[in-house]
Amino acid sequence: MKIRRWAGVTAATLAAGLLASCGDFWQAPSSSSTTSFSLSNSGNITVAQNSTNTATITVTPGSSFTGTVTLSCAITTQPSSPTSPTTCGLSPTSLAFTSSSSSSQTSTLTATTTSTTTTGAYDITVTGTSSGVTASTVVCAEVGTGSCSAAASTSVNFYVLNQTTNQIVALQIASGAVSVIGAAITTPTVTPQAIAVAPNGNFLYVSTTSGIYLYTINSSTGALTLGNGGIAISSDAAIAMQVDSTNSWLVEVASGSNQLNAINVNSSGTSIGIPVSGTSKQTFTPGLPAATPIQLVISPGDSSTCASCYVFVALGSGGTELINFNPSRSGGNPFGAYANQGRISSAGSANTVAVDPSNRLVYIGETAATSGTQTGGLRVFTIGQSGITEFTGTGYPYSSGGTGPSAIQPSADGNYVYVANRAVSGSTDGNIASFSVTTTALTSIGTVTTGPSGKIGLAEDSTGSYLLAVDAAGGPDLQAYTMSSGALTSYRTSTTGSDPVGAVAIAAAP
Repeated sequence: MKIRRWAGVTAATLAAGLLASCGDFWQAPSSSSTTSFSLSNSGNITVAQNSTNTATITVTPGSSFTGTVTLSCAITTQPSSPTSPTTCGLSPTSLAFTSSSSSSQTSTLTATTTSTTTTGAYDITVTGTSSGVTASTVVCAEVGTGSCSAAASTSVNFYVLNQTTNQIVALQIASGAVSVIGAAITTPTVTPQAIAVAPNGNFLYVSTTSGIYLYTINSSTGALTLGNGGIAISSDAAIAMQVDSTNSWLVEVASGSNQLNAINVNSSGTSIGIPVSGTSKQTFTPGLPAATPIQLVISPGDSSTCASCYVFVALGSGGTELINFNPSRSGGNPFGAYANQGRISSAGSANTVAVDPSNRLVYIGETAATSGTQTGGLRVFTIGQSGITEFTGTGYPYSSGGTGPSAIQPSADGNYVYVANRAVSGSTDGNIASFSVTTTALTSIGTVTTGPSGKIGLAEDSTGSYLLAVDAAGGPDLQAYTMSSGALTSYRTSTTGSDPVGAVAIAAAP
């Protein structure tokens, strides 16, 4: 159906004196050297039954790191119910770094099998620890006819928030294994909540319960460095946020608030990603119709010439709000006319929202949207200048495969869409449903099971090789799937940070 409740929106201003009260709120990114370390390996290995083989683990210190790195290894992925599974060992198990001995050092990883070891691929995670800082790397040991070399490709970097450890972890899939890039970073304050990577790939935002922090992304390695002198760029405890495609607005909303905010940030120069000096945070007026925000998404390709670009906000029992978005709107506030799409059932909740890459369709995941056992539903709308128009037809809305849709991820080509459910009736596990997409209908491809039900987040790496899922209750809490004509196949699992549970959000680099 068409949405017709539109209203003009004027730019909102902050209370007088806000900028003055912030002191040195905006600072250039810190140029201090890293005090951490990173792990890498010499590559995957093949091990015959009743034999051994080795790989070299390299520990590289940051420019000012000193201390002892203690090494350990564990088999983190293996064939189902293996007999005499591969074991691992390290020599030496600790490496000392001093100010006079700061070059990289190595340890030898040995994989050992018996005559009855089940053939297949065994992922060996090597972890280094020093004074609470951890880093890891993964070596795949192929016994007999394993699948270490079956990777679709090397993924781009992706970043995961872990609430159990309060860490940001940078990862990559390469050589058939999930590898940690550098050391996991502990956030400046407890309880990280949301993550957003800028479309230009230069910086990343992390929201915590005490504010939003900026990290610069190393263009060569993907490693993160805390910017803005370690000071939050905003005190908002954003529950959802995204950077628009012009890299000039960070749009965010806090839990329990009906105020949608846009922070104007620098898109170039030495202060990239930092709020533009002298500008105020812009707000959406009259405000969201409910203080129950869950997720938000910005139309891709937003620009001053896009009349059908919006910010969509899933508001739970408040339905889904759509606000016209123009990053160059006269007056400085990018928010414009607005409307609300109500829930399909008064008993339901709009939990998740996504837009396909060409801004032709918007997807809304709702609870209590369909009949039967699995009552979660996927609603689909075409996007136009005058609002959005809902699909119709037999079997609509589409069953999302569970009762609690929590994330929607359209494929980069727009031909498929994936819906994660953290709640599935009759199961203690979540799942991910796949659909093929046309401009008039969706067709179910099937579902795959994820780990124990938790808050499931999705991302597709920009090579189009992997769908990545994080499950806060999982153990491990990251799963990578390969994609073939929309169908998902489980490829690798991994822990994030130093704890196997607690991953709540994921974002992939462009």
